[in-house]
Amino acid sequence: MPAKMRLQRHGKKGQPFYHIVIADARAPRDGRFTEKIGTYNPVAQPAQINLNFDKALDWLNKGAQPTDTVRSILSQKGVLLKKHLLVGVKKGAMTAEQAEVKFQNWMKEKEAKAAEAVKATAEQKRAIQKERLEAEAKVNEARIAELAKRRAEAEAAAAAENAEATEEAPAAEETTEAEA
Repeated sequence: MPAKMRLQRHGKKGQPFYHIVIADARAPRDGRFTEKIGTYNPVAQPAQINLNFDKALDWLNKGAQPTDTVRSILSQKGVLLKKHLLVGVKKGAMTAEQAEVKFQNWMKEKEAKAAEAVKATAEQKRAIQKERLEAEAKVNEARIAELAKRRAEAEAAAAAENAEATEEAPAAEETTEAEA
């Protein structure tokens, strides 16, 4: 039975969520599987990957072939590097301790890069939010100035009408007095 490490789709339309499974290569994509070794959520930013590292490494050593996407996920999590280092230990190129030190150093660098990327994304979001707030404040100031201008014009027009009405009223009184 040729085993494959592949993704099994779940989630609703437009919001995929995948289980990382070990399945027979002949089984349908969302069909029967041997073992579930993790999950993958590509919708989240950054993508969320939960993987049982030991089971994934064990299945790789047993000969399970990962699909392209699962291979990139395993590479991202360091499973393929660990397998590579273990092959080097078997061949006598290095000791198990040296392999573990190399793997731990790689993991630290990877975590630092990931944290830096998350921080950069958060800073970028804050900068965009700040720009939006500044632009909104400018628009609001322009609206307030326009409203103040309109109110001043309306008040001036109302004052002019009142002045005309007071001027016309005494003239009307004078004509009624002259007629009497």
